[in-house]
Amino acid sequence: MTARYPRLRAYTQHGHGWVSFRVGLSLCFYMSRPHEEIASSVMRALDVYLEAVGPKALTQYSGYEDETQTLDAASWEWVRRNMSGPQVGSARLRDDATEQSYRFEYEGQDLRPEPDILRTGPVNFVTLWLPTEYLETHGPTRVRELALTLASLLPFDSGHCGLSFNSGFLFGETYQSIKKICFRYPGIDIPMLGNLGSLLGTRIDGVHWLNFLGPVVLKSLGGVEAWRAQISSPGATVQELDDSRALVTLGEWPEAGDLEAGQDLPAYRELARVLEPCLFELTGEYRPGELSTQELRRWGRRFLD
Repeated sequence: MTARYPRLRAYTQHGHGWVSFRVGLSLCFYMSRPHEEIASSVMRALDVYLEAVGPKALTQYSGYEDETQTLDAASWEWVRRNMSGPQVGSARLRDDATEQSYRFEYEGQDLRPEPDILRTGPVNFVTLWLPTEYLETHGPTRVRELALTLASLLPFDSGHCGLSFNSGFLFGETYQSIKKICFRYPGIDIPMLGNLGSLLGTRIDGVHWLNFLGPVVLKSLGGVEAWRAQISSPGATVQELDDSRALVTLGEWPEAGDLEAGQDLPAYRELARVLEPCLFELTGEYRPGELSTQELRRWGRRFLD
């Protein structure tokens, strides 16, 4: 364990001893724009990611009926066509699945324009992973710069970057293993927790190391200056990105916290209190994995209660 986060990794009990989950970094951006308006931006985001991690980091993709296939020149052409379809687009790209280190996913659909208000509902999203080894090799400044570059390309309503339990197997024994330890480390997210993209809308899915705030959330809480007045934790910063978007950074490095050691991440708790009116509530209709209703509420309010 480093001073900031544990090096947690678990392996499948069956098959070939693949990594079932590991603590890594997850970057996500949620957009309520129609797919046709954002497809070219998402393609550029994929190129930026590949430039950062190298062309060999992603080796497989999920094709029709989720069949896993090897990425080669021909399949890359298929992937890019599939991402830029006229009404819907998608991409599920990953490493060889034995390590759970790198992943790029996009789900885009033909959304209808909605009022610019706090609301739930369908939203298009991009999510990508980095291993903690990337963070430790290149440093948190490089990761933050990558996140900012991606944010500059995507017309996001919200987004984040932080520690997460990265896994392509969020069910069965993997979910049970994560469930046993997730409440101890509140700063490690459970990425997507199922199909959050169908429900999040313009709300915020939680508190992370990097928190990208879109026009609706920023306006609803009084703009950038009002945010700065409410965020006073040491090391926390509020950066204006343009007239309608901002980034709240909670410290130089992402942190996991450890409730057994009394590390409850006060900066994360402060931001959660400010964000509470805009947070997406994990209840009823949203039932990922094997969390009960009570556990789901406890997870969603881990920085508030």
